[in-house]
Amino acid sequence: MKILLLEDDQQTSAFIEKGLRAAGHVVDACATGRDAIFHATDGAYAVLIIDRMVPSVDGLAVLKALRITGVKTPAIFLTAMDGVEDRVEGLEAGADDYLVKPFSMSELLARIAALARRPHLAQAPTIIRVGDLEIDLLKRNATRAGRAIELQAQEFKLLEYLMRHAGQVVTRTMLLENVWSFHFDPQTNIIEGHVSRLRAKIDRGFDSDMIKTVRGAGYMIDAPT
Repeated sequence: MKILLLEDDQQTSAFIEKGLRAAGHVVDACATGRDAIFHATDGAYAVLIIDRMVPSVDGLAVLKALRITGVKTPAIFLTAMDGVEDRVEGLEAGADDYLVKPFSMSELLARIAALARRPHLAQAPTIIRVGDLEIDLLKRNATRAGRAIELQAQEFKLLEYLMRHAGQVVTRTMLLENVWSFHFDPQTNIIEGHVSRLRAKIDRGFDSDMIKTVRGAGYMIDAPT
C-alpha cells in the first residue's frame, strides 16, 4: 500500500519508514502539516499516519482540513497525546484509529492491515493513466500502449509524481523534495540522470515523446497530441 506519514521527529520518522517499507509498503514522509495537506490532497494514498504535534499546522487541524475538502483516506493518529479526551477529539476529527506512543511496529502494521480489509479501500483507484501510459500503484508496474516497462523503484516513484502532475511543469525543487525527500539541493545530476533513464524507457520505440524538458523550468509529462 502507499502510505503518507506525517512525523516531524527525524528518528521516529526513519524508524516508522523502515518498518513500513520492510513490510512492503510505499511511504511518503512529511515533517510539517502544510506539506501533509498538499500531499494528501494530491496523491492516492491508502492510509494516512498522522502525528498530532507537528509544525505549521497541527495534525488534528490537518485531518479536519482534509475531511472538509472531501479526502476520505483512512487515517491513524500516532501520537504521544494519550488522554481520553485526546482520543475522542482525534476520532471526532475523522480519524479511523488512534495509536499512542510509545508503540510497537507490529501493532501499527496490524492496524494498517485491519484498515486495508475495510471495503472502502478496495474501491480506491489504483491506476493512473496519461494517454497510452499507465501505472498500477498496487502492482507497481508500468505499461505504454500495452507494452510492459521495467522500472527501478526510484524510477517508478519519479514517473508516478510526473503523472500525478500531467500537463504541469514540475521543477527540480519539487522533485528533490517529493521524490528524493531532499529539502536542499545536493548539487548533483541525480535528477537529470534519472529523467534521462526514465525517458529512454518510456519514449524509446514510440513515435512521440511524453517526457519533455521545459528549459529553465523543469520537466513535464503529457499525452501526445
